[in-house]
Amino acid sequence: MLAKRLIPCLDVKDGRVVKGVQFQELRDCGDPAELGRHYSAEGADELVFLDIAATAEGRQTMLQWVNQVARQVFIPFTVGGGIHSLGQIGQLLGAGADRVSINSAAVRDPDLISAAARRFGNQCIVAAIDAKKGLEEWQVFVNGGRVRTDRDVLAWASELQERGAGEILLTSMDRDGTLSGYDLTLLERVSARLSIPVIASGGVGKLRHLLEGLLAGADAVLAASIFHDGQYSLGEAKEFLHQQGVTVRL
Repeated sequence: MLAKRLIPCLDVKDGRVVKGVQFQELRDCGDPAELGRHYSAEGADELVFLDIAATAEGRQTMLQWVNQVARQVFIPFTVGGGIHSLGQIGQLLGAGADRVSINSAAVRDPDLISAAARRFGNQCIVAAIDAKKGLEEWQVFVNGGRVRTDRDVLAWASELQERGAGEILLTSMDRDGTLSGYDLTLLERVSARLSIPVIASGGVGKLRHLLEGLLAGADAVLAASIFHDGQYSLGEAKEFLHQQGVTVRL
């Protein structure tokens, strides 16, 4: 059985790692490269860095801090935020990122996912979905969660897989930063439709939430607050999952 992955998420704004609640009320958590090195040493399987203001501010993810992270982190890491061209993807991979995460640009131009997968390989392309529950189903949001679209999350996830995305990074905006656990219904519904890995994101406050996400169908679980605030270490999280019978890299 493939080991399940535990992934700290580092939201970056103005070159600093930040954390908020439902994408608002941001607080400073430190330097991206320093935190990345810390989590790498603690045993993280991968890291995800998201430049959360890049799209809204109409700029590219900053190559400077990506370079700094690549020099200090020796586990795979994904970078997202403001990516809207094959040229940018090539620059970020060239700067040391192992994968790129694409959200808003994919909604505007779905062919970007297809073209990126062909040029750089499926394994390099993570399609991110920011999901918020509507009256009946979940809708896709873009621009750092600021703009609602008319896309249905389940249908969009299926299309992204068909276009060649190697993984789906699924964030529940309703749960983000609330520490109340993943949206398990959303996670179950999306995971059941896909054959590619799904990374669960949004809402972890306790170690059992990580377990619940994996049991709901996630191949990897992403968390931020519980690690940034020192509530738990990566080692404690992995040991807990191991004790619950989950295959993890210790």
